[in-house]
Amino acid sequence: MQGQMINSQLTITEIMRHAERVNSGTEVVSITHDNPIHRYTLKEAFKRVRQLANALQDLGIKQGDRVATLAWNDYRHLELYYAVSCSGAVLHTVNPRLFPEQIEYIVNHAEDSVVFFDPFFLPLIEQLKEKLPTVTRFIALTDSQHLPTNNIEDLTDYETLIQDKSSQFTWPDIKEDQASSLCYTSGTTGNPKGVLYSHRSTVLHSMGSALPDAFSLSLDETVMPIVPMFHVNGWGLAYSAPMTGTKLVLPGPKMADGETLTHLINEEGVTMTAGVPVIWLTLLEHLKKTDTQVPSLNRIVVGGSACPELLIAEFDELFNVSVHHAWGMTEMSPLGTFNQLTPSIKAQGQAQQMATKLKQGRIVFGVDIRIEDWEGNELDWTGNQFGSVKVRGPWVASGYYKQGEQLDSNGYFDTGDVASIDKNGYMMITDRSKDVIKSGGEWISSIELENIAVGHPDVKEAAVIGVSDPKWGERPLLIVVTHQVEVTQQELLGYFDGKVAKFCIPDAVVFVKDLPHTATGKLSKKDLRTRFKDRTLG
Repeated sequence: MQGQMINSQLTITEIMRHAERVNSGTEVVSITHDNPIHRYTLKEAFKRVRQLANALQDLGIKQGDRVATLAWNDYRHLELYYAVSCSGAVLHTVNPRLFPEQIEYIVNHAEDSVVFFDPFFLPLIEQLKEKLPTVTRFIALTDSQHLPTNNIEDLTDYETLIQDKSSQFTWPDIKEDQASSLCYTSGTTGNPKGVLYSHRSTVLHSMGSALPDAFSLSLDETVMPIVPMFHVNGWGLAYSAPMTGTKLVLPGPKMADGETLTHLINEEGVTMTAGVPVIWLTLLEHLKKTDTQVPSLNRIVVGGSACPELLIAEFDELFNVSVHHAWGMTEMSPLGTFNQLTPSIKAQGQAQQMATKLKQGRIVFGVDIRIEDWEGNELDWTGNQFGSVKVRGPWVASGYYKQGEQLDSNGYFDTGDVASIDKNGYMMITDRSKDVIKSGGEWISSIELENIAVGHPDVKEAAVIGVSDPKWGERPLLIVVTHQVEVTQQELLGYFDGKVAKFCIPDAVVFVKDLPHTATGKLSKKDLRTRFKDRTLG
């Protein structure tokens, strides 16, 4: 027997319709290169979205065509999110921090028809324009007064493109399994791979991520996404915020500027923000240096890499801001787990609470996660066994664009992460499978050692890689950036005593001025392994 419910389609168009009708007065505040502060409502935003949809139609964009963006977090990028996908085309958010050769590859692989770009990236566009044969038009995300001098034929500014277009548009009927957006991985090994999201996966992810024990979005919240909108749909906040009526604050090109972020938090009453740890280290340093408080801010969501214990502790103790780990990946839209303490853990001591806060969190509804040993057997949730993390669910990719399905025999996607899950359901990422250090038959977690290292008050950032050792095969090498203070190798290695087994303690320390990061802000272990490939311990 089947139920008697209306089988309406789950599409981004329905998010837009709901947001415009129910949350029309919700504000969107932006910084752009041509406007130090732009402010309008969702009602005004979606009027412009319809103008943009008409412009896309006049450009010849059809359903299924790919439309690329190289843009910061701002209101014009938000308008593209809706106009492109709701018209039936596919929004391809391109990470401008990738190498030019990688951008050339993914634009050509996606076969993009039109590229919208922030004027900041004009030199990059001029460098690549002759190498992108499928691109017929380039549009600069600015107005005519701020259109820079260029050598691009028929370059049009965004405001001129939409200004005379009708604000009426008949949105096409879209099936929920139709492609909505495309995002490529950062390509730490080989060429970047495309993840093709559907309308259904995007709507379900927006609903799941907005839940109280995840991002907890509502009319009472103001969210400032620091995670870039060019990476995995800005963690879906461009959809979930309008859906719930949450005010959006978009910092544009200032997302790494501590002073600007502090000003936006306090002026706009930001309650929640999200991004990678390096951003929060920058904000924390600015707040301490200027002796500034952020009274409206109550939580920070951290993803991309493990968050240092010192950062969690200082935000809590100095600013009454809670820091929450989240975990996911491009292939997961991205949310998979979120760290919210259960009532029983909140009743425990500070040390036990911190030990839990350092984990990546509990599984969000909509995602099924299992850990397997190296033979493919599922492991129990005991907290003392770690293995490969495999996932499945309605917002998890089944494979990569133009590469077909890549699931195992049980229908799970292999994330490439290694983790344990404890009896309370908290997952702890111990490493990427390619980053685990294999020493004398034992497995050593580089992430665990990095978390300990950054707990030292003189360490700003740390990375651990395995290097060749004639006796043990591999041994851990600690690479650190300090807070402009003198600290010895002996002191740092001694800091590990009692925190891990002695065989896990790194054999040596290398002091560097900075560490390499990927285009999405994660530590680039690949670059470090290349740099220290001839280093031998023992």
